[in-house]
Amino acid sequence: MTPELEGRLRDAGLDPQAVENLVRTALAEDGPTDVTSEPIFAPGDTASGDLTAREDGVVAGIPVAEVVFDLLDIDHTAKAADGDRVTAGQVLLSVAGPTRAVLRAERTALNLLTHLSGIATETRRWADAVAGTKARVRDTRKTLPGLRALQKYAVRCGGGVNHRLGLHDAALIKDNHIAAAGSITRAYRAIRDVYPALHVQVECDTLDQVDEAVAVGAASILLDNMSDADMAEAVRRVAGRAELEASGGLSYDRARDAAVTGVDYLAVGALTHSARVFDIGLDFT
Repeated sequence: MTPELEGRLRDAGLDPQAVENLVRTALAEDGPTDVTSEPIFAPGDTASGDLTAREDGVVAGIPVAEVVFDLLDIDHTAKAADGDRVTAGQVLLSVAGPTRAVLRAERTALNLLTHLSGIATETRRWADAVAGTKARVRDTRKTLPGLRALQKYAVRCGGGVNHRLGLHDAALIKDNHIAAAGSITRAYRAIRDVYPALHVQVECDTLDQVDEAVAVGAASILLDNMSDADMAEAVRRVAGRAELEASGGLSYDRARDAAVTGVDYLAVGALTHSARVFDIGLDFT
């Protein structure tokens, strides 16, 4: 991978080596021989092509797709930047190189680019729905194994923000923790005894639990499957003493109603676990 491409990945908050490892694994899944292309094209045959959006949306993953082409010694030139709103027919990336290599790279590059752009496009749809409110759209840990960093990056490209990356960087006290510990207060204090400076969020099903979470000092409260009326009441009771995040039971049609209650975030697992792929094709020129 070129230093320039490594730098762009780092600037995007991605680990270049992790991306390269992922791409190598994906390429290896296709096996050592392309039994379609190799009989048709000689080693010296060359081709050029454009990766083109076939619908309107938000693009994400261009430098990731470029890693695929880079590893196979294919020239590549980005024609759009991650986070751009693009239109049907717009060229996102141009490539040129040995025909066999371009055809080997095609599906892996498109799999990554269409998936990440689908997440970015869906995130932008939600972000636009709550525009003008204080609420921001946030992802969850409902991600595909091995793709979490990339999927969360795509959320950022679409105008969303990230929740914790894993179990290591923030605490989230959920219903099973509360049940096993005996109360929100006991669970919270157990964490604080070990990690006095850690960000701690508490999942609350009721307004009484919200009161307890605020009283014990939680920095953030997850309002789980609450009605809009209860969330508005939680906002009133908390009065800015903790961040509030709506979670569970949210749909795109309900997004704005939830946002205008005054919560700080909407937790939307669908951004990563249900976003459809964004239609992009690679056509020879």
